[in-house]
Amino acid sequence: MTDLSPPGTTGAADGDEMPVPPEGDGDNGDGNGDPSPVAAIRRTRKVLWIAVAVALPMALLVAVLATREPSATRAIRSPLVGKPAPTIEAPTVDGGQGGLAELKGRWVVVNFFATWCVPCRQEHDDLVRFSEAHQAPGDAAVLGVVYNDAAQAVKEFRDREGGAWAMVTDPKGRIALDYGVAGVPESFLISPDGVVVAKLLGGVRTIDLEQLLVQAKTGR
Repeated sequence: MTDLSPPGTTGAADGDEMPVPPEGDGDNGDGNGDPSPVAAIRRTRKVLWIAVAVALPMALLVAVLATREPSATRAIRSPLVGKPAPTIEAPTVDGGQGGLAELKGRWVVVNFFATWCVPCRQEHDDLVRFSEAHQAPGDAAVLGVVYNDAAQAVKEFRDREGGAWAMVTDPKGRIALDYGVAGVPESFLISPDGVVVAKLLGGVRTIDLEQLLVQAKTGR
């Protein structure tokens, strides 16, 4: 009788065994379809290469942001300009009280900042130079407002980098809201009589602050 079984097999009637699947078909013999060790190693290597490809550009971006030169100070429009400055009176990171009232009669640079902000760290030396230059004549000062940061982190940063001006906390964000601050760094120049003269977006530079101060003093 002619055998109609597929090639490589025999009919069930003659008692021959069914063929064994060839090696490398993705089954390790336990019936669950697990990949072979070689395939698993290749898959792991592929995942690692993908992870490196994603992480490397991000690392390069962080490096660029951390080392780039701060841009020039930018004065932008604000509905607060020409109006009385919103009140600032709050605890400082040292546990005392600070605000605009203590600086009345002087030009004040109100600086919203955070230690986790790269441009804030970059502008800090410029604020230190500006503050020191006007400490003796007493015509201008800096007032820091902490933006979404811990007081202890600010104290450690100030102790390491310098800065003798008051830095007040704003845990509920009320001060930032009053000034319309959406991010950091942002700064405002306040006149001796308490009027907002300018809003500055981004990091500030000493030379630009000095020029702005001269223009404000001469009414230009």
